[in-house]
Amino acid sequence: MENFNNFNYDDNAIERKVALSAQMTRVFGWMFIGLLITGFTAMYTATSEAVLRLIFSGRFTFFAFLILELVFVWFISRRALEMDYGVAAAAFIMYSVLNGITLSVLFLVYTLSSIYLAFFMTAAFFGFMCIYGLVTKTDLTSLGSFLLMGLIGLILVSVVNYFFNSSAVEWVVSIAGVAIFLGLTAYDSQKIKEISLYYTGTEKERNIAIVGALILYLDFVNLFLYILRILGKRK
Repeated sequence: MENFNNFNYDDNAIERKVALSAQMTRVFGWMFIGLLITGFTAMYTATSEAVLRLIFSGRFTFFAFLILELVFVWFISRRALEMDYGVAAAAFIMYSVLNGITLSVLFLVYTLSSIYLAFFMTAAFFGFMCIYGLVTKTDLTSLGSFLLMGLIGLILVSVVNYFFNSSAVEWVVSIAGVAIFLGLTAYDSQKIKEISLYYTGTEKERNIAIVGALILYLDFVNLFLYILRILGKRK
Protein backbone atom coordinates (compact mmCIF):
# COMPACT_ATOMS: atom_id res chain seq x y z
CA MET A 1 0.00 0.00 0.00
CA GLU A 2 2.87 2.34 0.86
CA ASN A 3 4.53 1.63 -2.50
CA PHE A 4 1.26 2.36 -4.29
CA ASN A 5 1.01 5.74 -2.56
CA ASN A 6 4.59 6.55 -3.51
CA PHE A 7 3.90 5.70 -7.15
CA ASN A 8 0.76 7.84 -7.06
CA TYR A 9 2.72 10.76 -5.60
CA ASP A 10 5.42 10.38 -8.26
CA ASP A 11 2.81 10.32 -11.02
CA ASN A 12 1.22 13.52 -9.72
CA ALA A 13 4.61 15.21 -9.49
CA ILE A 14 5.43 14.21 -13.07
CA GLU A 15 2.07 15.45 -14.32
CA ARG A 16 2.58 18.80 -12.59
CA LYS A 17 6.08 19.09 -14.02
CA VAL A 18 4.84 18.35 -17.55
CA ALA A 19 1.96 20.82 -17.16
CA LEU A 20 4.31 23.51 -15.85
CA SER A 21 6.69 22.92 -18.75
CA ALA A 22 3.82 23.32 -21.21
CA GLN A 23 2.69 26.52 -19.47
CA MET A 24 6.17 28.08 -19.53
CA THR A 25 6.47 27.15 -23.19
CA ARG A 26 3.20 29.00 -23.74
CA VAL A 27 4.54 32.05 -21.87
CA PHE A 28 7.77 32.23 -23.86
CA GLY A 29 5.91 31.48 -27.07
CA TRP A 30 3.64 34.47 -26.61
CA MET A 31 6.60 36.64 -25.65
CA PHE A 32 8.40 35.62 -28.84
CA ILE A 33 5.29 36.36 -30.92
CA GLY A 34 5.05 39.80 -29.32
CA LEU A 35 8.71 40.58 -30.04
CA LEU A 36 8.33 39.36 -33.61
CA ILE A 37 5.29 41.57 -34.19
CA THR A 38 7.05 44.56 -32.62
CA GLY A 39 10.17 44.05 -34.73
CA PHE A 40 8.32 43.76 -38.04
CA THR A 41 6.06 46.70 -37.18
CA ALA A 42 9.05 48.87 -36.28
CA MET A 43 10.89 48.02 -39.50
CA TYR A 44 7.81 48.61 -41.65
CA THR A 45 7.02 51.91 -39.94
CA ALA A 46 10.62 53.13 -40.35
CA THR A 47 10.44 52.53 -44.11
CA SER A 48 6.97 54.02 -44.65
CA GLU A 49 7.03 57.78 -45.16
CA ALA A 50 3.25 58.00 -44.86
CA VAL A 51 3.18 56.30 -41.47
CA LEU A 52 6.15 58.32 -40.21
CA ARG A 53 4.45 61.56 -41.21
CA LEU A 54 1.33 60.46 -39.34
CA ILE A 55 3.23 59.59 -36.16
CA PHE A 56 5.65 62.50 -36.09
CA SER A 57 3.35 65.13 -37.56
CA GLY A 58 3.16 66.59 -34.06
CA ARG A 59 4.52 65.92 -30.60
CA PHE A 60 1.02 65.19 -29.34
CA THR A 61 0.53 62.33 -31.81
CA PHE A 62 3.67 60.49 -30.70
CA PHE A 63 2.88 60.96 -27.01
CA ALA A 64 -0.67 59.78 -27.66
CA PHE A 65 0.79 56.46 -28.86
CA LEU A 66 2.92 56.25 -25.70
CA ILE A 67 -0.09 56.91 -23.47
CA LEU A 68 -2.10 54.31 -25.37
CA GLU A 69 0.67 51.79 -24.74
CA LEU A 70 0.50 52.44 -21.01
CA VAL A 71 -3.26 51.94 -21.12
CA PHE A 72 -2.81 48.55 -22.79
CA VAL A 73 -0.17 47.48 -20.24
CA TRP A 74 -2.48 48.43 -17.38
CA PHE A 75 -5.46 46.77 -19.06
CA ILE A 76 -3.67 43.46 -19.65
CA SER A 77 -1.89 43.26 -16.30
CA ARG A 78 -4.97 44.21 -14.26
CA ARG A 79 -7.82 42.64 -16.22
CA ALA A 80 -6.33 39.62 -17.97
CA LEU A 81 -7.70 37.09 -15.48
CA GLU A 82 -11.21 38.51 -15.76
CA MET A 83 -11.46 38.65 -19.55
CA ASP A 84 -11.81 36.04 -22.25
CA TYR A 85 -8.53 34.46 -23.39
CA GLY A 86 -9.07 35.67 -26.95
CA VAL A 87 -9.53 39.27 -25.78
CA ALA A 88 -6.37 39.08 -23.66
CA ALA A 89 -4.39 37.70 -26.58
CA ALA A 90 -5.75 40.38 -28.94
CA ALA A 91 -4.84 43.11 -26.43
CA PHE A 92 -1.29 41.77 -26.18
CA ILE A 93 -0.96 41.70 -29.96
CA MET A 94 -2.29 45.25 -30.24
CA TYR A 95 0.19 46.42 -27.62
CA SER A 96 3.02 44.74 -29.54
CA VAL A 97 1.98 46.63 -32.68
CA LEU A 98 1.78 49.97 -30.85
CA ASN A 99 5.18 49.42 -29.29
CA GLY A 100 6.60 48.59 -32.70
CA ILE A 101 5.29 51.89 -34.05
CA THR A 102 6.94 53.94 -31.30
CA LEU A 103 10.18 51.94 -31.42
CA SER A 104 10.48 52.58 -35.16
CA VAL A 105 12.35 55.76 -34.26
CA LEU A 106 15.33 53.57 -33.33
CA PHE A 107 15.85 52.70 -37.00
CA LEU A 108 16.02 56.41 -37.78
CA VAL A 109 18.55 57.17 -35.03
CA TYR A 110 20.87 54.14 -34.87
CA THR A 111 22.70 52.14 -37.53
CA LEU A 112 21.18 48.79 -38.43
CA SER A 113 24.34 46.89 -37.45
CA SER A 114 24.35 48.35 -33.92
CA ILE A 115 20.65 47.53 -33.51
CA TYR A 116 21.32 43.91 -34.49
CA LEU A 117 24.31 43.75 -32.13
CA ALA A 118 22.28 45.11 -29.22
CA PHE A 119 19.44 42.70 -29.99
CA PHE A 120 21.62 39.58 -30.03
CA MET A 121 23.43 40.64 -26.86
CA THR A 122 20.07 41.24 -25.21
CA ALA A 123 18.83 37.81 -26.31
CA ALA A 124 21.93 36.13 -24.85
CA PHE A 125 21.81 37.96 -21.50
CA PHE A 126 18.03 37.62 -21.26
CA GLY A 127 18.13 33.90 -21.97
CA PHE A 128 20.81 33.30 -19.34
CA MET A 129 18.94 35.23 -16.64
CA CYS A 130 15.65 33.49 -17.49
CA ILE A 131 17.29 30.10 -17.08
CA TYR A 132 18.82 31.20 -13.78
CA GLY A 133 15.47 32.44 -12.50
CA LEU A 134 13.76 29.19 -13.46
CA VAL A 135 16.30 26.76 -12.00
CA THR A 136 17.69 28.55 -8.93
CA LYS A 137 16.54 27.37 -5.51
CA THR A 138 17.18 30.82 -4.01
CA ASP A 139 14.10 32.90 -3.25
CA LEU A 140 14.49 36.12 -5.25
CA THR A 141 11.63 38.00 -3.54
CA SER A 142 13.93 40.32 -1.58
CA LEU A 143 15.94 40.98 -4.74
CA GLY A 144 12.75 41.93 -6.56
CA SER A 145 11.85 44.53 -3.92
CA PHE A 146 15.35 46.02 -4.12
CA LEU A 147 15.24 46.14 -7.92
CA LEU A 148 11.82 47.80 -7.89
CA MET A 149 13.17 50.59 -5.70
CA GLY A 150 16.16 50.87 -8.02
CA LEU A 151 13.85 51.12 -11.02
CA ILE A 152 11.88 53.95 -9.42
CA GLY A 153 15.13 55.78 -8.69
CA LEU A 154 16.29 55.18 -12.25
CA ILE A 155 13.11 56.73 -13.65
CA LEU A 156 13.44 59.79 -11.41
CA VAL A 157 17.09 60.34 -12.37
CA SER A 158 16.20 59.94 -16.06
CA VAL A 159 13.46 62.56 -15.79
CA VAL A 160 15.81 65.03 -14.07
CA ASN A 161 18.58 64.35 -16.60
CA TYR A 162 16.14 65.06 -19.43
CA PHE A 163 16.43 68.74 -18.49
CA PHE A 164 20.19 68.76 -17.71
CA ASN A 165 21.18 66.46 -20.59
CA SER A 166 24.35 65.17 -18.93
CA SER A 167 26.11 62.50 -21.00
CA ALA A 168 27.89 61.17 -17.89
CA VAL A 169 24.61 60.71 -16.03
CA GLU A 170 23.05 59.11 -19.10
CA TRP A 171 25.92 56.61 -19.23
CA VAL A 172 25.51 55.71 -15.55
CA VAL A 173 21.73 55.40 -15.99
CA SER A 174 22.22 53.05 -18.96
CA ILE A 175 24.62 50.80 -17.02
CA ALA A 176 22.27 50.76 -14.03
CA GLY A 177 19.33 50.05 -16.33
CA VAL A 178 21.05 46.98 -17.76
CA ALA A 179 21.84 45.68 -14.26
CA ILE A 180 18.31 46.31 -12.98
CA PHE A 181 16.55 44.61 -15.88
CA LEU A 182 18.92 41.65 -15.82
CA GLY A 183 17.92 41.16 -12.20
CA LEU A 184 14.24 41.71 -12.95
CA THR A 185 14.40 39.10 -15.71
CA ALA A 186 15.56 36.46 -13.23
CA TYR A 187 13.08 37.61 -10.58
CA ASP A 188 10.11 37.74 -12.96
CA SER A 189 10.96 34.34 -14.45
CA GLN A 190 10.88 32.79 -10.99
CA LYS A 191 7.62 34.48 -10.02
CA ILE A 192 5.93 33.57 -13.31
CA LYS A 193 6.98 29.96 -12.73
CA GLU A 194 5.46 30.01 -9.24
CA ILE A 195 2.22 31.64 -10.40
CA SER A 196 1.97 29.29 -13.37
CA LEU A 197 2.36 26.32 -11.04
CA TYR A 198 -0.51 27.64 -8.93
CA TYR A 199 -2.84 28.13 -11.91
CA THR A 200 -1.80 25.02 -13.86
CA GLY A 201 -4.84 22.94 -14.71
CA THR A 202 -7.29 25.79 -14.15
CA GLU A 203 -9.31 27.68 -16.75
CA LYS A 204 -7.13 30.76 -16.18
CA GLU A 205 -3.78 29.20 -17.05
CA ARG A 206 -3.84 30.52 -20.63
CA ASN A 207 -4.62 34.03 -19.39
CA ILE A 208 -1.71 33.79 -16.97
CA ALA A 209 0.49 32.94 -19.95
CA ILE A 210 -0.45 36.27 -21.57
CA VAL A 211 0.37 38.22 -18.40
CA GLY A 212 3.67 36.37 -18.00
CA ALA A 213 4.53 36.99 -21.65
CA LEU A 214 3.84 40.71 -21.23
CA ILE A 215 6.09 40.95 -18.16
CA LEU A 216 9.01 39.17 -19.83
CA TYR A 217 8.40 41.12 -23.05
CA LEU A 218 8.77 44.38 -21.12
CA ASP A 219 11.95 43.10 -19.43
CA PHE A 220 13.43 42.18 -22.81
CA VAL A 221 12.53 45.45 -24.54
CA ASN A 222 13.82 47.63 -21.71
CA LEU A 223 17.04 45.62 -21.44
CA PHE A 224 17.47 46.00 -25.21
CA LEU A 225 16.94 49.76 -25.07
CA TYR A 226 19.55 50.26 -22.35
CA ILE A 227 22.09 48.05 -24.13
CA LEU A 228 21.42 49.95 -27.35
CA ARG A 229 22.04 53.26 -25.57
CA ILE A 230 25.47 51.93 -24.57
CA LEU A 231 26.50 50.19 -27.80
CA GLY A 232 24.38 51.94 -30.42
CA LYS A 233 26.07 53.97 -33.15
CA ARG A 234 24.06 56.96 -34.26
CA LYS A 235 23.56 57.72 -37.93
